[in-house]
Amino acid sequence: MTEAITEAAVASSEEVSEERDDLGPLELHDSGTFQQVVNLLDIIDSESAKTDTTGAGLDMRKTLASVIIMEKATTEPSVVINTLIRCLQVPEISTQRKVNIYNILQDIIQQEGELEEQCVQRLVAIASKEMREIPEMEGYMKAEVASDTLVALSRNHFSLVMYELQHHLKPLNLTDEFVIITLAKLANGNVFEFMPYMGITLATIFTMLRLANEAKIRQAICSAMETFCETVQFYLKHLEESVYPVMTEEEFALKVFPMYRYFVTVWLRHYNPEVKLGVIKSLKPMLGLLLPNDDLREQVYDYIPLLLAEYQGKGHLPPFANPLQVLRQILELSVTTNTPVPQMQLHTIFTELHVQVCNKAPAQHQYSSQNLMEMVHCFVALARSYPKELMKFFFSQMETNKEAVRVGTLNLIRAIVSADEPRMSIRAIYLAIRVVKNTISDTRSKVRMAILHIIGQLALCGYQERIKGWGLKYLSVQLTLSTYKLTNRREKFYQRDLEERMVHKVTMDTVKIITSSVSGMTTEFWVRLLCYIMETDYVEALTPICISLTNLAEHQLHGQDVDVSVAGKSRQVDLPAPQKLLARLLVLMSSPYKGEGRGIAMLNLLRTLSQSIAPSMADMWELEIALLVRYLEEHTEFTWDQKAWEDKLIQFLRNSLKKTRGSSWSLRLSKELNNQIASFDSPSLEKGFLYRALGFTLATGLEASKVEVLLLELLYKTDYSNDFDSEGVIMCFGLCARGQVKTVLNVLHDFEERIQESEQSWQISAWRKDHPWRRETVKSALMVMYSCVASYCHPQLLLNLVDSPITAKIIHHYVSSCQDICLKMAFMKSVVQVTKAINNIKDLEDFHFAQKTTLTSIIVAVIKAEPTDNLVSPVRALAMEALSHLSKLKPFYSTEENSELMDISIHSVISLQLPGEDNESIKTLYANALSSLEQLMESLLQRQLDPKGLQEMVQLLEKWILSEKEWEREKAVSLHLYLMWIYVHSTAVCIHLKLGQFGTMVGLIAPCTCDAHQRTRMASMNVLSSLLDLHASQTCSLWGPSKQKELEKCKGDLQSTDVEKIFCASSRIAKVVCMEFSCDEVVSLIQKLCENTGAMNLQHDKASVTWIAFFLQMRAKELEDKVAEILSAILVHLPVVDHPEVRRLLIDGILLLAHHHQETILTSLLRQPLPMESHLAEVWLAVSENVPFARTMLHSLMGRLQSRLSPRISATSKADIWRLAAVDPLMTLCTIHLLIQKLDENDKLPDFLPDLIYTLLLQLGSSHRPEAAPPVLKMWKLVHTTPLPEEMNLQRCSRGRVTIKSMQLLFKRVKSQHLAHTLDEQAVWDLLQDGGTFLEGVSLLARLCMQHVEGHRQRLAELVLRGMDSEVLSCRISSTAVCVEMRHRFMSGPVLYQEKLLKPAALLLEKGADQEEDEALRVLSLRALGNMALGAPKKVKQYRKVLLEKCLGPLREPVSNSVTAEGMEALTKILAELREGDVGSSFDAMSEQCRIFFDNESELLRLKAFILFGKLARVVGMSKKHFFKGEVKKAWIPLMLHSQDPCSNAAQACMATMFQCVHFWGWKSLEHPSGPSDTATDDKMTVFQTTMCSILTRKKPAVLYRFLLETMAYVKNNLSRIRIAACNLAGIIMKQMSTHYLKKLDFPALRNSLQELQLDPDPGVRRAALETLTVLDSCSQHGFLASPQGMS
Repeated sequence: MTEAITEAAVASSEEVSEERDDLGPLELHDSGTFQQVVNLLDIIDSESAKTDTTGAGLDMRKTLASVIIMEKATTEPSVVINTLIRCLQVPEISTQRKVNIYNILQDIIQQEGELEEQCVQRLVAIASKEMREIPEMEGYMKAEVASDTLVALSRNHFSLVMYELQHHLKPLNLTDEFVIITLAKLANGNVFEFMPYMGITLATIFTMLRLANEAKIRQAICSAMETFCETVQFYLKHLEESVYPVMTEEEFALKVFPMYRYFVTVWLRHYNPEVKLGVIKSLKPMLGLLLPNDDLREQVYDYIPLLLAEYQGKGHLPPFANPLQVLRQILELSVTTNTPVPQMQLHTIFTELHVQVCNKAPAQHQYSSQNLMEMVHCFVALARSYPKELMKFFFSQMETNKEAVRVGTLNLIRAIVSADEPRMSIRAIYLAIRVVKNTISDTRSKVRMAILHIIGQLALCGYQERIKGWGLKYLSVQLTLSTYKLTNRREKFYQRDLEERMVHKVTMDTVKIITSSVSGMTTEFWVRLLCYIMETDYVEALTPICISLTNLAEHQLHGQDVDVSVAGKSRQVDLPAPQKLLARLLVLMSSPYKGEGRGIAMLNLLRTLSQSIAPSMADMWELEIALLVRYLEEHTEFTWDQKAWEDKLIQFLRNSLKKTRGSSWSLRLSKELNNQIASFDSPSLEKGFLYRALGFTLATGLEASKVEVLLLELLYKTDYSNDFDSEGVIMCFGLCARGQVKTVLNVLHDFEERIQESEQSWQISAWRKDHPWRRETVKSALMVMYSCVASYCHPQLLLNLVDSPITAKIIHHYVSSCQDICLKMAFMKSVVQVTKAINNIKDLEDFHFAQKTTLTSIIVAVIKAEPTDNLVSPVRALAMEALSHLSKLKPFYSTEENSELMDISIHSVISLQLPGEDNESIKTLYANALSSLEQLMESLLQRQLDPKGLQEMVQLLEKWILSEKEWEREKAVSLHLYLMWIYVHSTAVCIHLKLGQFGTMVGLIAPCTCDAHQRTRMASMNVLSSLLDLHASQTCSLWGPSKQKELEKCKGDLQSTDVEKIFCASSRIAKVVCMEFSCDEVVSLIQKLCENTGAMNLQHDKASVTWIAFFLQMRAKELEDKVAEILSAILVHLPVVDHPEVRRLLIDGILLLAHHHQETILTSLLRQPLPMESHLAEVWLAVSENVPFARTMLHSLMGRLQSRLSPRISATSKADIWRLAAVDPLMTLCTIHLLIQKLDENDKLPDFLPDLIYTLLLQLGSSHRPEAAPPVLKMWKLVHTTPLPEEMNLQRCSRGRVTIKSMQLLFKRVKSQHLAHTLDEQAVWDLLQDGGTFLEGVSLLARLCMQHVEGHRQRLAELVLRGMDSEVLSCRISSTAVCVEMRHRFMSGPVLYQEKLLKPAALLLEKGADQEEDEALRVLSLRALGNMALGAPKKVKQYRKVLLEKCLGPLREPVSNSVTAEGMEALTKILAELREGDVGSSFDAMSEQCRIFFDNESELLRLKAFILFGKLARVVGMSKKHFFKGEVKKAWIPLMLHSQDPCSNAAQACMATMFQCVHFWGWKSLEHPSGPSDTATDDKMTVFQTTMCSILTRKKPAVLYRFLLETMAYVKNNLSRIRIAACNLAGIIMKQMSTHYLKKLDFPALRNSLQELQLDPDPGVRRAALETLTVLDSCSQHGFLASPQGMS
């Protein structure tokens, strides 16, 4: 950097030497100082850059560097300055660095003073060059600091600097801008040194004027000229201080005038406002030099028209840039120098300026008012010099009759009058007044205002005497005229009214000025102002008039100003009637801040006139008025209270009337107040106060008759259609009733009679032609009057008058009218006022309001008649307010009446839709209605302030809380909150809520915390908080700060608009409060939540189930005793829930309870009625989704079915009680079916599949038994004898159908296609479903299960044994049926083959065979015992005694054919496995008992008997052969006859048995029947019988004889085939019988028997009997006894 600076220094030295030959080269003396200065400059530059970029403030480093350089310059100035000069000469130096160097050089120059000449020369040359370069944005700043550096050097080296500048200032050569600027600075800083150069400088600059075309150079020259002229003026003023005077004032003026002329003629017309501004600023100091010169002054005046011409159209210019400034300076200087403008130019000046003043165009510009003031100053200057000429000009202008010209002229006159100029002559004022008087007839508003302003200005300027005549008169006229116009204004002329208002304002201001300044005011003007107050309706004028009157009154009362016209008269002020003035002022003071605060002005006037109005009140007024004034002074129209102020005025009035007690003063005041009523509009504050004041005044009247006259007059002249007037009269009557209650009631009664009030005739309109009254309007007013009388009446008098006539009249007027809205409102207001008045009486004792019931019924009817969809009037609000006041009076409402009133009122308000934001009137009505409802609720609740009363109120709100309309919910919840607030704050003694009431109330309001409406949510939260606080205070539970904090946090979250956040907050609330509930409260909460589910919207339902879920989740374990109630509540309301999500949450709650209380839930679910509804099925479907839980439930359901088939046990726990509780099996079966159906088909349920199948089978069996009927069915059978209803039969069928479907689903899980095919093919399910074929189906199913179901035989065996041991008959039957069919795999297998299982089975079968309870069981038991011989033949001998005994029992004591037949079949099976020795004594019994059934009517018994007998024939051995032979003989005839049994099976069995027994006869020939093999059976039997008879005839004729007798007994058998066989056998026997035995026969008896058969319906019997009879006759007729051989 140093090297660059050195090189630059050398180069610059060469350049400088070229310009200045006398300057030598620049030398470097101290390199160390040089380097230090350069470094400090670098620091300054760097800090400057940082400051520019960061915007920091003063940098300490930069300041410190500058200080160091300055200190160096103190010791080595030349070195430092040379260094700085070198730095300036660097070619590429920045502008900021140069500026910093120049600033430092200026500081050094100022500090050091004189410097080395060589340094100064170099610095001057460099600065001059920098200054003269073409300035740019940064270069301008560089030129400016260079110029300032030259100016600093000029203080000690003026010649060097001046030489340099003059060197560049050449004639006819436009120099640089900063050369001129620097010369101006030099002149300003070196006045006396510069003066020798001033002349040449001005002359040279003048030669440049034509060359200066740019605005900047012109501005520079103008600024320089301004400085030069000011410098010259300073020089001339201090000429004596000059060492050597250079030029005189005249010489300077001659030098300046050419410049002035050029500026005015050329540059003043320049378009650039900045140039124009520079010219005007420079002209003022120029004129200061030119105007004192007599020769040049005339020339300056010659250019005035040019200035005026230049001003035209330049009104938009600011004053300092306006040519008017120059003109004003010329005119003012002409006055100062006493050198007036030539008269020849006056008219031009007057005309041009006057036109500009009167022209309206300048008003549109920004600077019009300032320029106008400039013109006014010009006219003031002209008035001083030429008053006569100017006023003559004004007079001529006023004759033009143009409003703008006149107004402008008058304003100029006012300005001339107001000019505080001692030079202004009295003649000018006189001439001005003459001009004004010439225009007072002008009626235009602006002209009038201008004249009034002049009058006021004259008074202010001390010219009072000049206006006492014409001025005051004009003022009075304008006061009256403006007031009249304002009070009679029309809407269409708004602009005219506005102008008139301005006139009136100016008039009032003028009056105020005059009354405060004019001495010796005329009486006429005083009286005019006083009457003005009494007559005017324009309130804006009252304040100034009162102030003026107060001033005048004070002057007159103190004798300061007494007019000549009233000299000698009393000082007492002339006033209207005192009562009239007081009435007027009192009424006007009711609005004290109107009309610029008229209240204080009127109070002061009253105080001033107190001696004139009422001397007796003067002292009191002095004190009272001061207090009233102080009150008004302490307040403003924005802070005062109208009611309080009126009360103060009324008190002032009452205190005043006390001073006149005993006189008629108050009555006269009442008349005046009454007369004032017509003076004020309705509505108005003044008129309202007037009615009030009149009421108070009348109340103090002593003469009742005169008071009645005034009251009656007031009634007649009132316009009742005007609500304000009507209310005012009503209030007046009420206030009057304070002291005149009987008078008021008499007046009202008299008024009603005079207007002929009745239902048939209403003649009110006859009295008033201008106000046609309506019947209802007057009735409304009369009702409210009566109530107002009651409200103001003395308490003791009220109790005697309230029922009658007051309330009776009110009711009469209401019921005898059309009852429109206005009348209803009046009626309600009346009731409210009357009841309030009664309630305000402190000691009511036993007062009973007799009209309460009537009033209540009317009010209720009104509320019911109000529309519920809109709000059009405040009727319902007033009605509820009336009810709230009535509720406090005796006789009190009953509880039922309270509820009815509350319900009607709530419905009337809550159903209203919320008003819109833009409808303020409806919002007000709505708010009032809601407030009245709250007031009524509070009043009614106070009568029953206990939990029951609270609950009844909440129940009334419940349907609205659950409304689908959000505005109804919001209002209902808000009312609920208000109820809670009343209850909490009104109960002095803590009354505990009823059991479950807390939970019910919380359950009602809890879902509302998730309401879509924010205000509803917040109100619900507040209700919850109130309930929790109440509960905590009653239960003394701990409510910790953490819970409270969490609730507050939740409350804040409820204000969010995020639905998820709202639900989360509500859930957290439930979590916080759930532990505060007892179990009973939890139940009531859940019941209420379930009850209200579905009543509203989805959001409400979700909130409800969310609360239920949280309570069940946290309290489920504690709710063991309440589970059934909770479940019942959920199930009852589950069907009404439509949304699947809500339903699912409720079902999850049930499942949650089921996990903790499974048996209770299961029993409760199974006790639900059938058919199973969708919601219940949905619960079970949800169970099935949880497979482990579903299996558990399925196991429990199976246990329920099994418990019905097992012995009843005693419960040892609550779970056992629920598990053993009776349930409908059909419901259980349906549930099992549903669960099986929904479980995964691949789940084979291996752990309880056999149990479930067997249980269902037993259940199916029980459904076919009579004892399985449900309780309803059994009761039916006990009570009725008719057949079962169809639905009960259907129920039984449904059980079987559901059971079979469940079994089908279970068998599908076995995964055996062959089994499934076989079950369907053999119609097993159809067999099982039919009660008649059920056992057959069971047998077939058991057989198939044994064949195809592997792995479950052990368990099936155990189940069969357990079922056979059951106490339930159907179970034993079904189990025994299974046991019968499982003989092969069951009894022969390894399972039951063991002793421990076979023996119990045998014992159970033995027990079943012995029982007589059921035939089927006995049959199956016998069949199973018989099957033991097939399944376990090796064990038959072991159990032969039991088997034989049990199977022989049915033969000994037959119960039924089936049992006997099964016994015989079982014996047949058993005998197959035994020998004769094994049978023992049972053989004889079996033989004997078996033979008995040969002739039984039952084919089955005959068949089984024949088979068993044949089995005995095969079993008999040697020991029983003889015995059995005898049995065969006994059974021989039945066997031969039944060989032809109608039952083919029996016949075949009988024949087979007979042939098996033939060998017992010992006849070999009979063992093999003869005859061809193709011979018919009957023929074979005939041959066999013939052969056998022939043998018996030979060998045992006695046996044959016995056989005949036994055979004849069968002719009467029931079976026709047997009768035929008996006839045929008898004929065969008789043919073979010997003669000996024939003789023994009783032929007649035989003949009779055979003859009877001739009547048999069977022809075969008749034919056989005839054949036998023929044989008998043959034997008896021939008497031939043939031998057996002969008979053969």
